[in-house]
Amino acid sequence: MPSQTPEWLIEHGIGEKRALLIENGDILAAKIQWPGELTAGQQTFAKLTSKPAGKRRGVATLDNGTQVLVDHLPAQANEGATIAIRISRAPITERGRLKLAQARCLAVGNRMVDQEMNAGTTQLADPFTISDAVRSFEGGDWEEVWHAASSGNIAFAGGEILCAVTPGMTVIDIDGTAPPRELALAAVPVIAKALRWFDLGGNIGIDFPSLEAKSDRRAVDEALAKALDDWPHERTAMNGFGFVQIVARLEGPSLLHRFATSRTGMCARYAMRVAERAEGIGPALLLTVHPALKAKLKPEWLSELSARKGCEVRIETNPALALEAPSAQILSQ
Repeated sequence: MPSQTPEWLIEHGIGEKRALLIENGDILAAKIQWPGELTAGQQTFAKLTSKPAGKRRGVATLDNGTQVLVDHLPAQANEGATIAIRISRAPITERGRLKLAQARCLAVGNRMVDQEMNAGTTQLADPFTISDAVRSFEGGDWEEVWHAASSGNIAFAGGEILCAVTPGMTVIDIDGTAPPRELALAAVPVIAKALRWFDLGGNIGIDFPSLEAKSDRRAVDEALAKALDDWPHERTAMNGFGFVQIVARLEGPSLLHRFATSRTGMCARYAMRVAERAEGIGPALLLTVHPALKAKLKPEWLSELSARKGCEVRIETNPALALEAPSAQILSQ
């Protein structure tokens, strides 16, 4: 029976964890987590490796060599000291660069302080640690979100929104044949859906159709305010060119960021999901993928897939297949 209140459900996939926020059978939001990633809210220890004199910001290095930007450093924190930190934003890969993770210093030394560890955990609540795991999402739910994020498009009556990641911001464009005011208002609930489905944050620009009348711009502003009433953010009013800027908490890479910088990685994990859901009983499972994905299918993933399905796993490639369209079948012999 569908949940009557919003509920995060977690699917423990091969190579990733997936989260969907469901209410009355509708998908409200989605998130992805890959093994070994730093995540917002995570507490750990690091060595302070750089701190400019007189500054409260510096760079710390984790045991695995990952560098993290750290703020709120106390005066007694010197280079070389061990510090306790809480991650506030995971690292984000962008074209040509990596934005380091950001963290806040909790204490100097190798002991966490309970009250400091718990500070701020409400706003950084992690659905992957507080939610219920399910064997599999309802049929089609994850596919709907995944393919929308893969294309960056969501259609609606009379138009569509197109989402793209740039180094400066995520941009949402509205396209369609309806009159500008009607098109802009129809796009608002779809934009609200995309922000949550794609786990967007940071700087977000929305390019609405240009609306000459102030009353039309005000109507869109009011509709957007209502649609985003429960989504923490700051927002500008629509300017004369139809542009609205949103700033929201950024805790890590969005689904759009992952597709923009690691499409083959996203598609390889999706292939594992398709294979795991192949129906039937037999001695072998045949997974057919685009050649570019074969090298991304890690041996440990294939071993786990074999264990989950209870049969041998065979991989074939087909250059005619799209990266996003793997196929899987159980072989009878």
